[in-house]
Amino acid sequence: MNTLIFTILIGIGATAVMDVWALLRKQLFNIAPTNWGAVGRWIAYMRKGTFRHVSIADSRPIAGEQLIGWAAHYLIGIGYAGLLVATFGSSWINNPSIGPALVVGVVTVLAPFFILQPGMGAGVLARRTANPNSVRLHSLINHGVFGLGLYISALALAFISSI
Repeated sequence: MNTLIFTILIGIGATAVMDVWALLRKQLFNIAPTNWGAVGRWIAYMRKGTFRHVSIADSRPIAGEQLIGWAAHYLIGIGYAGLLVATFGSSWINNPSIGPALVVGVVTVLAPFFILQPGMGAGVLARRTANPNSVRLHSLINHGVFGLGLYISALALAFISSI
């Protein structure tokens, strides 16, 4: 399978696994899933030159923010899959293992900790939230689940291409 197509598909698959986890988390623990519309709002404000908000919830809504947020969520997932493939190469593509996928998944939590959360008004490492340690833990778990999704998606693609 072409490396670019493989990367795109495992990025989409891993992001979908993360989204299924968010739905399960809501049902099992009553933890609200990420508001991708708020992320879309934050991204949309960037073209106006605003990269940091006191509180993204208090910023005026932007038309299409839900679509922007969801598209960004999946495109970033594909980008993270690209990081995995670029780092571990064709040997990982040909023989997916869980270790590298989990490492990449967990490392990607640095983006929300140091870019997304501060930009949306939650502060570095979510320090301005009501329960920063809980937010940090759940971010880490979510990105670990994303890493697991990279592995599961790669295995699924390997199985499909072997048929």
